[in-house]
This record gives sequence, C-alpha cells and structure tokens, in this order.
Amino acid sequence: MKIAFIVWRFPVLSEAFILNQITGLIDRGHDVHIHPVNGLPKNYTGKIHPVVEEYKLLERTHFPPTVPENLVLRFFKGLGLLFKNLGKGSLKTLQLFNTKKYDSEVATLKTFYRTVSLLQDGSYDIIHCQFGTLAPIALAYRDVDIIKGKLITTFRGIDISKYVQENGVNVYDQLFKEGEFFLANCEFFGNRAINLGCDSKRLVVHGSGLDCSKFSFKPRYFPSDSKVKIATTGRLVEKKGIEYGIRAVAKIAAIHPNIEYNIIGDGELKEKFENLITELNVGHIVKLLGWKQQKEIVEILNDSHIFIAPSVTAADGNQDAPVNTLKEAMAMGLPVISTIHGGIPELVQDGISGFLVKERDADGIAEKLSYLIEHPEAWEKMGLSGRGRVEEKYDMNKLNDELVEIYQQMLNVEFSQQGVSQFCTSSQYA
Repeated sequence: MKIAFIVWRFPVLSEAFILNQITGLIDRGHDVHIHPVNGLPKNYTGKIHPVVEEYKLLERTHFPPTVPENLVLRFFKGLGLLFKNLGKGSLKTLQLFNTKKYDSEVATLKTFYRTVSLLQDGSYDIIHCQFGTLAPIALAYRDVDIIKGKLITTFRGIDISKYVQENGVNVYDQLFKEGEFFLANCEFFGNRAINLGCDSKRLVVHGSGLDCSKFSFKPRYFPSDSKVKIATTGRLVEKKGIEYGIRAVAKIAAIHPNIEYNIIGDGELKEKFENLITELNVGHIVKLLGWKQQKEIVEILNDSHIFIAPSVTAADGNQDAPVNTLKEAMAMGLPVISTIHGGIPELVQDGISGFLVKERDADGIAEKLSYLIEHPEAWEKMGLSGRGRVEEKYDMNKLNDELVEIYQQMLNVEFSQQGVSQFCTSSQYA
C-alpha cells in the first residue's frame, strides 16, 4: 500500500507514537510518505529520534517550501509557486480560497506552499491524518482533487478536547460525514468523538503503541544507599501537571529527606517551575533535566524507583490519552502514581500497577509517594502488573498488525463493520 501520513510538523521528539506506526508499516513492506504541513518543528536544533536516522525517514518526508514571515514576500513567493506548478495542476489550489466553504486553515497563503509536493504526487491508497485538526485540510485538498485516497483520522487528545472547546461541538460535522474511518487512541476520546456525531460503526479504539523490547523490565527494590529516586517525563506545559509533582515532593521532603526527583523535559513553564522549586526550598532534591534522547531517558528510568505522571485538564480544555511516557515507565517495572484524567485509567489500574489520585491533588500524590517509600515490598508486584498491562494493550507490533488490517479493510469494496470487528479486538465499539 502507498500511504500518506499527514502531520503538523516533522520530526517531533515527543511524537514517538507516530514514528512507531511509520516504521512498523515500513517493516511490513508498505510505502510510507510523510507530509508535514508546517515543515520542521519550531526552533529545530537537529536533535531527532534515533529511528528517524535508522529508517532514513527524512528521505520519505515531503517538506513544503519555507513560508516567509513577511506577508508581502509570502504572497509573491506563493504566487511564484502557483505559476511554477501550472503544468502540475496548481490552479486547483485557487478553489481553496473560497472562505464560505473552507476555514482559515485551508483558505490561506500557506496553501500554495503546503500543496507543492502533493501536486507532484498526491495519489495514495490511504491518507492518514495523525490528528483530527489536520483532517479538514486533507478533506479540502481531496475535494479539489489535489490528493487522492481513503481518509482515516486519528484523534489523539488536543484535537478532541481543546480544539473542540475553542471551535464548537460542530467543528467535525463535515469530517464525520465525508471521512471514511476514524481511530481514537483511548475509549475516553472515542466516546467523546461519538458524542460529537461520529458514527460508532466507523470508529475503533487503537492505542498508541510502544516497542516493549526497547524498555527492559527490571524489578525495583529499596536501594542500598536508601536514596529513593522519583522521575517524571513530559513537556513542561500545564496539562502534564508537573507543578503538583513538585509540590508533592516538597510536602514529604521533611519526612523523607533522602529522595531525588528528576524531571525530564522542557517547555514554556520551565521558568515558573524553577521559581517554584526555589520558593519551596527543594532545589537540592528536585532537578529539571531538560530534553533527553530516548537512550538517556531509559538510563534515567532504569536508575529510578517510582514514576509520577500527574496530568491535569488544562484551562483551555487540553487533555491526555494514556500517556506514552507512563507506558514506558510501566514497561520498565516502575510503580507509578498518576491521575484520574482522560484515558489514563485505561492504562493504570489503581492499586494494582500503581495509584491514581484526583487531578491537581498534591496532597494525594504526597500520600501515595509516602506509602510507596515506606512499603518497598510492593514495588516489584506493581512493576510486574504494569509491564503486563503494557504488553497486553499497547504492544507496538500487535497494534501495527491491526493498523495494516484496518487499512486493507478500508480498501475493500465490501468494507463493513463486520470486517472491522474481526480484528479490532481492543475496541469497545467493534
């Protein structure tokens, strides 16, 4: 199959779940093309996930021409692209400037840039939009015959939470009518899509997969030097709830002074967290480590004893699915503490592989941290349960096999819910 992955930017370090699908499809012999509508990530430093180099994914990526910041230059360069590609059908793009039919993300000068590679080769078996927010763009391009193929859309979190809150409950009406099929990375978001009008017969839950072989299980025992190491991995943004992890550690520092809290990640709240750490006088315990490569993350987690993922619903409505960094920690045998938030309860079984507390509950996190520190005999059993849960529900190879079958069924003339139900065993809708 020839497959187009439509993404916002590429390569993005925090989107390993997309890389896992791309490489899984390549391993299964399929021809994958990557279309980042906005090009490289902002402030791109060249730091990439190892598999991007291993699979030479940049050679499969169709980057749009750089869009000038200056609007006048943007207009004239865009006009040049229009005339340069007349023989490839660039005049089709003019239809996209019908503001009564298309929204501002489609009816924009960026369209001249975004469609260049598709004008050269826009014929695919499958068009896979990796976020619901991308689907209106793909729908519009297909509508004017710039791109061809069956359209499948994955809802991953921000697109079915914040985006809906900002744009209204009818924002996906056209997509639900014209898109062929839909995936949700957890039941929580699947139910939300159905409540917004998605046909349950055309949606299945398909989780974000993890390559368990890269995260070796290790039983956790109380350290000989008595220093308990706690870890969190995630962007320093509101919905990751890291503030409450810091506050929880500060609350137990007097009772359990021999602890260390390592936070892996970077983001817009870094300065706020630095000030909070100073205010709470826990700079000797809490460390902001910044971005790390996957190999470095594995090394840090391998040396840790407890993992915290304190996700919260952000003020703008943004919510998380089962957090991939949480899956990684569980796969490595770490007992975890997380929150009753989004799709996380579908991953963490409270009291079995770890603990769940309410959102923004620093006291609750502190209580569970103290319990785990004082009961290290529970670590190994929780770690084993967590590893088993990840292998059962989120194994990348199983999920990639399922994805290929979904694609193949979409291409069959007799595509039906009966066909979907035969292989989508992870879905409550199948």
